[in-house]
Amino acid sequence: MSGQDDNAPEQKGEAAEREAAKQRLLAQAEAERVPVEDTTRAVPDRRWRRDQR
Repeated sequence: MSGQDDNAPEQKGEAAEREAAKQRLLAQAEAERVPVEDTTRAVPDRRWRRDQR
């Protein structure tokens, strides 16, 4: 009967660890994020097609 009660603190600890890991990943992703304004548009290089003709 008390088996579920014994696991409750462990499950709460695991949930807290998962949440902490999630927050660390989100913080890391935000730190590494590149704003759209800083990206450049890819320009296709079509010079290789001229060489193949």
